[in-house]
Amino acid sequence: MGVSELLLVSMVMLLGLSGVLIPGVPGAWLVWGAILWWSLRIQTQVAWWVLVGATVVLLLAEAVLLLLPPRRIRGLGVDRRLVEYAGFGALIGFFVVPVVGAVPGFVGGIYVCERRRLGSHGAAKATTRVLMRAAGTSVLVELFACLLVMGAWLGALIWG
Repeated sequence: MGVSELLLVSMVMLLGLSGVLIPGVPGAWLVWGAILWWSLRIQTQVAWWVLVGATVVLLLAEAVLLLLPPRRIRGLGVDRRLVEYAGFGALIGFFVVPVVGAVPGFVGGIYVCERRRLGSHGAAKATTRVLMRAAGTSVLVELFACLLVMGAWLGALIWG
């Protein structure tokens, strides 16, 4: 697989990752589709194991999403900036503290955005708690699963 195809696969994965944060875009499906495309092109044992692992992780994430209450974000003041902060925080956390850092990074991104918007610690903390209860957990589950799959793919590229 050439560099241009690897770049296309990574771009589809990044689109899927941003799709998790944008309502209406099938983020997990795009990430899984990119892994499938990569696996079908290189056809190695590592690639097939990454595809199987990605399938299992994303199906487990979907099962967890079915158990969580539905998203109720209307009227909470969620805007594009908040979504960007949360996603960027999760991405930074994922690489600073490998894998598990995505969770505190996501919550920290929401807190930082709300702290900048509201100005005080107490108000930002209360808003972060409300947002995480309303919609953050379901977004976090799907985002974490996609980051885990992308990390496995990147690991397979580097070490596989």
